[in-house]
Amino acid sequence: MRNPRDFFKPLAVEAPEPLREIPFKPSRMIHFLDFSNEKMAAKAPEIARSTDILLGNLEDAVPVDRKEAARAGLIRVAREADLGETSLWTRVNSLESPWVLDDLTELVTEIGEKLEVIMVPKVEGPWDIHYVDRLLAQLEAKAGLERPLLVHAILETAQGVVNVEQIATASPRMQGMSFGPADLAASRRMKTTRVGGGHPGYRVIADPDPEDAEAPRASAQQDPWHYSIARMVDACAAAGILPFYGPYGDIRDTEGCEAQFRAAFLLGCVGAWSLHPVQIEIAKKVFSPEPDEVAFARKVIEAIPDGRGVHMIDGKMQDDATWKQCKVMVDLAEQLAKKDAELAEAYGFEPAHSR
Repeated sequence: MRNPRDFFKPLAVEAPEPLREIPFKPSRMIHFLDFSNEKMAAKAPEIARSTDILLGNLEDAVPVDRKEAARAGLIRVAREADLGETSLWTRVNSLESPWVLDDLTELVTEIGEKLEVIMVPKVEGPWDIHYVDRLLAQLEAKAGLERPLLVHAILETAQGVVNVEQIATASPRMQGMSFGPADLAASRRMKTTRVGGGHPGYRVIADPDPEDAEAPRASAQQDPWHYSIARMVDACAAAGILPFYGPYGDIRDTEGCEAQFRAAFLLGCVGAWSLHPVQIEIAKKVFSPEPDEVAFARKVIEAIPDGRGVHMIDGKMQDDATWKQCKVMVDLAEQLAKKDAELAEAYGFEPAHSR
């Protein structure tokens, strides 16, 4: 274990100092793009206007013969495109792949000042983060960067889930985690081919009717991901980093996507991946608090400015714990209002500029 006093020292000579606190900006959707597709790359500035985070994908879904083109396309977009206030991230190839070293070397030295976060897939333990941490420090020093790049781990193996708390605290660079249901399902040998969402076979069933054993029994589909997402959220909250839901693979099932995103939102996730423009709108809807909830939260904070004591507001008991919940809601609404004029109006805040 490193000495705590050394934790915030750079891991390479002339590398920037690690951040003491992870910044939180609106992060409702991480929109994935394959920049080896020239038409898609050309649309990046337009897409950026409707997203919080734009991610250049280099890993899964990018064919082997287009890996280098995807990396080159990301570098070109970062240098030439106007993405406004939208954050630019990347997902590099997995650490055991033959492409990841070039991914990290070229991206940090070529566009390190443009990138905010590097997403690392299939993280299994803190050792994976330690490797990336040291390498990034060396590359940052080489590139003369003044701001450290942050690291985002994807939780998509059984071993990663077992080590989730250690991963969350492995480095000051840790920005957050995303939940990857498809690879996790394979790692666990789960019997599903779905990417996120529930499964009709994963159900609970009511007891038989004691007066009619043959009567139909009530049954409800369950969420097989609840435990793992909740554990990830706890690990992230304890470490002061941000949890995200990952992909929902059935693009046509917008209702199922919205239900999965909402469950993740209620558990504490700050955003989700979007794989298609239709999912951008779903994430924007789900991860933006409802105006009536924001109005009530503001009412509580105004009535209890210091958060102390017990109060009855609209027939509901409010105390320190509920005041903190309301503060989370209002702080998020204020940030969203600054970038979304429609939300600013809905929340009753001062008009925001529209990107």
